[in-house]
Amino acid sequence: MMKKIKLGLISFGLFILALLFISPFYFVIINSIKEQREILVNPAALPTKITFDNFKNVWEMIRFPRAFFNSFVITFFSTLGIVVLSSMTAYRITRVKSRFHQLLFSVFIASMVIPFQSIMLPLVKVVADLNLSNSYVGLILCYFGFGAPLAIFLYSGFVNSIPRTIEEAAIIDGCTTLGVFVRVVFPLMAPMTATVIILNTLWIWNDFLMPSLLLQSKELKTIPIEINNFFSMYTKKWDLAIAGLAMAISPMIIFFLSLQKYVVSGIVAGSVKG
Repeated sequence: MMKKIKLGLISFGLFILALLFISPFYFVIINSIKEQREILVNPAALPTKITFDNFKNVWEMIRFPRAFFNSFVITFFSTLGIVVLSSMTAYRITRVKSRFHQLLFSVFIASMVIPFQSIMLPLVKVVADLNLSNSYVGLILCYFGFGAPLAIFLYSGFVNSIPRTIEEAAIIDGCTTLGVFVRVVFPLMAPMTATVIILNTLWIWNDFLMPSLLLQSKELKTIPIEINNFFSMYTKKWDLAIAGLAMAISPMIIFFLSLQKYVVSGIVAGSVKG
């Protein structure tokens, strides 16, 4: 009897916790189809009149297809670069034991604790000195630098869980070091790769600070920056901002749900030390 009561309390607690996590989606959905007046009166109430004009206005005002394209290009190539460079770096550091590689790994891990706010002004100056500001390339390279440390840490733990005998067998069959990585090791990294892709995609897609520092051209603005234009010193267009938010997070929700099964398995596997 006590066991059933305990399980019931745990289930109830988890249910309340789930409601807390889901509640932001409720507010986004119901307020995206409300008029500004209704949102200001009671943002938690159901709409008395459903309107989809908010989505139409957002689509036209911020040129949503262009902003979506910018966000997609930056997110795709940044994540691709992080996956390729971090996986190869982690494999080399983990498999070739040396003091230099141990020091390099320590530097990568130490960089994870540096607050971005403490280096953002020097970063802007360096990017400007290299003539890479206000461009896709400059922003993508910055994401490489900030996304690589965590990815290398996760990949390194995963590589430690891969038996060396598999690689030795491939070398005996005639594979080069690069061939072993591409044909044997990297395919085995699929769960960790999915985890790295999800974590970095969600971060880069929703990032506001770095694009706002490095992108000045209207043609290069990402979705978070464009949505921020609905807020000014004297006016806050909550109806349009929330509708824009709903449009921005929809692709990420679909993307996350399609790959979320790999997140837990990838992180657990990456924590294993060989």
